[in-house]
Amino acid sequence: MERKSIKKNYILNAAYQVLLLITPLITAPYLSRVLEADGIGTVSFAESIVSYFTLVATMGINTYGQREISYAQDDIEKRSELFWNTKVLGFCTSGLTLLIYLLFVFWKQGASTIYLFLSLNLVSVFFDITWFFQGLEEFEKTVIRNAICKVMNILYIFAFVKSKEDLLLYALGLGLFTLLGNLSLWAYLPKFIQLPQRSKLKPFRDIKVVWALFVPTIAIQIYTVLDKTMIGVITNNSFENGYYEQASKISKMALSIVTALSTVMVPRVGYLFSQNRTEEMRGSMYRSYRFVWFLGIPLCFGVCMTAPSFVPWFLGSGYGKVVTLLQILPFLILAIGINNATGIQYLIPTKRQNLFTLTVIIGACTNFCLNVVLIHYFQATGAAVASVAAESTIAIVQLIFVRKELSPWRIVKSGAHYYIAGAVMALTLWPLRCSLSPSSLHTMCMVLCGAVVYFLVLIFFHDDFLLDNVQDLLKRI
Repeated sequence: MERKSIKKNYILNAAYQVLLLITPLITAPYLSRVLEADGIGTVSFAESIVSYFTLVATMGINTYGQREISYAQDDIEKRSELFWNTKVLGFCTSGLTLLIYLLFVFWKQGASTIYLFLSLNLVSVFFDITWFFQGLEEFEKTVIRNAICKVMNILYIFAFVKSKEDLLLYALGLGLFTLLGNLSLWAYLPKFIQLPQRSKLKPFRDIKVVWALFVPTIAIQIYTVLDKTMIGVITNNSFENGYYEQASKISKMALSIVTALSTVMVPRVGYLFSQNRTEEMRGSMYRSYRFVWFLGIPLCFGVCMTAPSFVPWFLGSGYGKVVTLLQILPFLILAIGINNATGIQYLIPTKRQNLFTLTVIIGACTNFCLNVVLIHYFQATGAAVASVAAESTIAIVQLIFVRKELSPWRIVKSGAHYYIAGAVMALTLWPLRCSLSPSSLHTMCMVLCGAVVYFLVLIFFHDDFLLDNVQDLLKRI
């Protein structure tokens, strides 16, 4: 197969992440007023429960499938065999999980309707084949379909979610459009695979490898979803979950721009690994780390500095605590960015999922222990601190594990220009943060001012990463 351009795939994936970024900007102010904090918190808690079933349904199948397909990009017979074996295994796990979930829904009295609507999240897993196209580096197909469905979801929210009584309709839309996107991808399959051969159908052949990739997924889920569950259980307060949900969405909007590269790099690193092109693979990794610093630092400091101006007009009254949370959660952008590069982009494609598993288990244990203590005393703020501590722990441990192949000092040193530029940007925004009143205009002024200062400092340092990419962009134009 013809090799796809990493830059093109990143632009496509980043464009989709920008759409994901815009979606909450459009819908969150509306939903925060229509559903209010407790309504959002109710759906958030229910989603956290459903996500555990979704986790079991996917197991490590998506990660395994994407990795194995990346190894067989040039062999249609091999990738066809891999696809059918992987998908049949997925049918078995997601079908069984869906059945168990429906039994759970009918057993759980009082909230059965909202949980029934959210079952579409599990149905969408049953038909999910995005991992196949990601393994082939065919991001254009998945991005376009997902983008169309995301726009449809936005229109659906404004058309049908009019009041707090429409909470069930909101829950319905969360899974419906994901399902439509997954179904549409099946139309592309005949071009890339052959029909299955019964003699080669052995879906449980690599179940041990799938399970090995499932274990870290479980651990990751603990410190990404368990936060919401524990806030709900320990505080018994839907408002706290609502605050945390809104702050998480805002910080993840910025995070998605940084982690968009991970999705693109996994199949490329896997392909280079299968070809024994070690030096080229390491060079790609060092560029990934530098990219994390380049975008992650201004996004992290920018969210922290603009939160007091941004939250009041964006979410409306009654969300003051979100400002406090947004002084903590943006540091996840750097921590997750680094451990995504090391774990997702490097350890998994190079078949060291056991090391990856160990690191995320360490992080999950850190998160759980801190949650038990901190949520009790500080509620949602405690959960935010626990999340940042857990992700930072994972990033540090992973860098220690790969120190003989990827120099931690070189990784840290590569961010020098961006540390300084970010600090100058934050110092410039501090007086504006204190003097400007909350409004959309003032927030935009702070964003533009921060961006100008950040890039001017990088130009002063003649940062080659910035200049090379700008020069490449100008050539393409």
